Amino acid sequence: MNPDRLQDLIYRGMGRAALQTGQLYDAFRPSGPLTPCAAHNRFLKLRAAFNATDPRFVRANSYGHPVWYGVFDSAYTAPGDYLVEHDTGRCFFIASQPPLLPVVTVLAERTVSLFRPTGPQGFGVQAYGGVELSDATLLLGAWPASMIDGGSGGGARGAGDLPADVRLTAFTLLLPVLPAIVPRVEDLVSDDLGRNFVVSSAEFSELGWRLVVRQVAS
Repeated sequence: MNPDRLQDLIYRGMGRAALQTGQLYDAFRPSGPLTPCAAHNRFLKLRAAFNATDPRFVRANSYGHPVWYGVFDSAYTAPGDYLVEHDTGRCFFIASQPPLLPVVTVLAERTVSLFRPTGPQGFGVQAYGGVELSDATLLLGAWPASMIDGGSGGGARGAGDLPADVRLTAFTLLLPVLPAIVPRVEDLVSDDLGRNFVVSSAEFSELGWRLVVRQVAS
């Protein structure tokens, strides 16, 4: 069979399955670096269902697993699009739409902004100045993302630390393909819970961006 014809049949089959099992979602396609799920970026309304990488829908997801398989007609969507459920506001971004395979999506439970620090503008007695978030350049504003505990050193103490000292942990931050933005080490991140982070690693793949960010004192 022609692979294009087969792919079209898969689109239709997934769409019909979603009509029976899915909830109503709005699809958004980012048009710039700010607020990708703004009303002017909405381009489609569709039914969609999501399973925890189990097409039989017989188990729930667990801690530390933000990846879900999407069941919907993906003929008009693309990696980087967001799907937001009407009733609950639950948000997913499309990480990948491999041919003939399930659509890979990521549950985006946090909203983050990405900043690029600039050099200090003034000096004190000594020619030194620190980085302030208010002086940094905004690269991304209000982007839904997945942020899970990276488990790197949280709570660990060194020999010279006080009993109450803790080391702020690292998190894995997942973002879709971004419009003309390339995150890099030492960029700054803030989230909707008021936490601040610094990027220590930035990996790009066909699934989008995977950043390792380390929490810093607010």
